[in-house]
Amino acid sequence: MKAGKFLFVLICLHVHHLAVIAGIPQTCPADTGNGCGEWEGEFFPGIPKIKYEGPKSKNPLAFKWYNAEEEILGKKMKEWMRFSVAFWHTFRGTGGDPFGAPTKMWRWEDGTNSLDMAKRRMRANFEFIDKLGVELWCFHDRDIAPDGKTLEEANANLDEVVALTKQLQAKINVHPLWGTAQLFMHPRYMHGGATSSELSVYAYAAAQVKKAMEVTHYLGGENYVFWGGREGYQTLLNTDMERELDHMARFFEAAVALRRRLDSMGHYLLNPSLKNPPNTSMIGMPQQQLIS
Repeated sequence: MKAGKFLFVLICLHVHHLAVIAGIPQTCPADTGNGCGEWEGEFFPGIPKIKYEGPKSKNPLAFKWYNAEEEILGKKMKEWMRFSVAFWHTFRGTGGDPFGAPTKMWRWEDGTNSLDMAKRRMRANFEFIDKLGVELWCFHDRDIAPDGKTLEEANANLDEVVALTKQLQAKINVHPLWGTAQLFMHPRYMHGGATSSELSVYAYAAAQVKKAMEVTHYLGGENYVFWGGREGYQTLLNTDMERELDHMARFFEAAVALRRRLDSMGHYLLNPSLKNPPNTSMIGMPQQQLIS
């Protein structure tokens, strides 16, 4: 009897599992010849531009307290609260974690990281920004365009996506709050970029940052961010702290030299992400806070 009840429970769980899978929104197939092609229509259909309706509004897609045009102490609220749509968090993050599968599945994704897919994401990004009513966005270079087998190929991919981005920006009058280079996802950066012990990695990181700075400037970015989540040592047993800091200092000096050539680049920002990721300890050390 107990065995029969146990089998019945297993069958119910299996049926429930299949029902959950069936309920997951289907994405655009990777084979674009299978009815997908270029995305037509809106990415967020049925959602109008989000407006301020006041605290008594029952509309879940309305601002209750944020009124962009309301003046406070001589400045509009949107000037005090400069919201920016982060491309990675909004369109590239999967909603997964080390213990769970991805939970964000956009209907227009085709399972690839091709140039066509990157352009489709960018169109979705600016529709989202327009409907949300913000005037700023921010990005990592490798989030908006696919990497390449060589630096030249990666730069060409970025140039192609940025050309479209420039057009889309102009249509709704927005620009980046900041741009940055993604020096953490690729295995080459397992020991950092500016602090890497490998000369080839250091040089590659410098070239990638140079390109990201130029792209940010071209798009009218107000700032450039150095996100050092991979910089620094993993343990004191495999590092020379003084040497790493010297390498990082020279890296920043080279970036400052480039900034002088890019007149209207704006500010350089250092992101002291404490213990993020936790295995590169410099990011949480007093030394990192001092240079920040």
